[in-house]
Amino acid sequence: MPLSRQISTTSPVLSRRFAGRLGLFYGAVFALSGTHLPFFPVWLRAIGLDAAWIGVIIAVPAVTRFTVLPLITAGAERRQALRAAMRLVTFATASGFAVLAFQHDAWPVFLVYVATCCLWTPLVPLTDAYALRGVMSYGLNYGRLRLWGSAAFIVGTLLCGGLADVVAATELIWIIVSVGLLGAASGLLLQRLPPLPRSAGPAQDGRHLLSDPGFLCVIMASALIQGSHAAYYTFSAIEWKAQGLSGLTIAWLWTMGVLAEILVFALSPRFTLAPSTLVVIGAIAAVLRWTLTATEPHALGLTVVQISHGFTFGLTLVGTMGLLVRQVPAHVTARGQGYYSAASGIVGSAASALSGPIYAQYGPGVYLVMAAMAGLGGLLMWTARNRFAGHPHSAASGG
Repeated sequence: MPLSRQISTTSPVLSRRFAGRLGLFYGAVFALSGTHLPFFPVWLRAIGLDAAWIGVIIAVPAVTRFTVLPLITAGAERRQALRAAMRLVTFATASGFAVLAFQHDAWPVFLVYVATCCLWTPLVPLTDAYALRGVMSYGLNYGRLRLWGSAAFIVGTLLCGGLADVVAATELIWIIVSVGLLGAASGLLLQRLPPLPRSAGPAQDGRHLLSDPGFLCVIMASALIQGSHAAYYTFSAIEWKAQGLSGLTIAWLWTMGVLAEILVFALSPRFTLAPSTLVVIGAIAAVLRWTLTATEPHALGLTVVQISHGFTFGLTLVGTMGLLVRQVPAHVTARGQGYYSAASGIVGSAASALSGPIYAQYGPGVYLVMAAMAGLGGLLMWTARNRFAGHPHSAASGG
C-alpha cells in the first residue's frame, strides 16, 4: 500500500512546489548530519580533548532525543507552528555550532554542545511530521521525499571528507557551520501547511497516544529493529579496519548501504504490501544481516551485508511511517514523531552502551545480540499486524 493518502484536492503545482522545497530542506538537514557524524569527533580531538571527554560529548544527542526532544515537538504542535519551529531550530543549530567553534576547553564545549543538541535533535522528527502532513494533504509519497536526505548525507560526507584533506582539522567545525546555514536558508522556502480540516479540531494533548497499544507497538517494534544497527554504527569501521580494509573501501561500503536505502525510498510508491508487512520484512532482513555479519564476511558477503541496509533501515522506516500516518491523527503528528524519536533514542542509546562491553568480550559476536533485537521487533509487529488491518485514523475526523 503506497504511503500516501489524499484528504483534499490540491493544485499539482502546489504539490510539486511543496515536494521540491521539502526535498531541498531534507537535503540540507541530512547534509549537516553527513558532515557532523564522521568529522565532529575529529575536530574535538584536534582542539585537544581526550577520549573520555569525546565519548561523553558524542553521547549528548542520544540523551536529548528522549528528554528535551518530545517537549519541543509537543510545543510546536500545540501552537500549530511546525514550519516556524523547523526554521527556528535550523537557525539555532547553525548559531550553536558557530559559538562552539570559538570554544576549546572541555566544559565550555560540552555545555554549548548540550544547548545546541537540545534544539538540533528535534529537527528530524519535526521535519518528518511536516512531511507526513504533506503526504496527507497533497497525496505525496514519504519515501520519495525522504530519499533527498539520504542522497545529501552522502554528498555531505564526501564533501567534508575531501575538504578534510586540505583544511586543518581545527577548522572542520566551520564546514559544519556552513552546512547548517544552508539548512537555515532552505527553511525560509518551506510552504505553509494547509489548515487541518475543521473537524480535526485544534492541536490537542497527544499523551493519549501512550495508552494506545497499536501506537506503542509501532514505535517499539521500529525502535528495536532500528536500534539493532547500534553495533554496526559503532564498530563496523573498527572491525573492517582490523580485517585490513582501506579507509576508501570502508567509505565505499558505508556509501553502498546508503545508496541501497535511497533505492528503496525511490521505489516505495510501487510497494503494494501493508506497512506492517514491510516492517516485518525489514526485521527478517536485519536478523539475516547481523547473523551474517557475526561470521566476519569478506568481499561478496560484505557487499550483501551493505546492500541489505536498504531493507533493514529503509524498508523499516517506510513501513513505520506508513503505520504512523494511519495510526496517528493529523493534529498530533508532531507529538507522535516525538514519541517515536524518544523510543528510538532510548533503545538505540541502550544498545550502543551494551554493545561496547559485549564487543570487548566477544568481538563480532555482538551482532548476534543485534539479530535478537531485530527479531524481537519483527515478532512484536507480526503478532500485532491484525490490529493495523482495520480502519486507520481519518485525518478529516481527527482520529
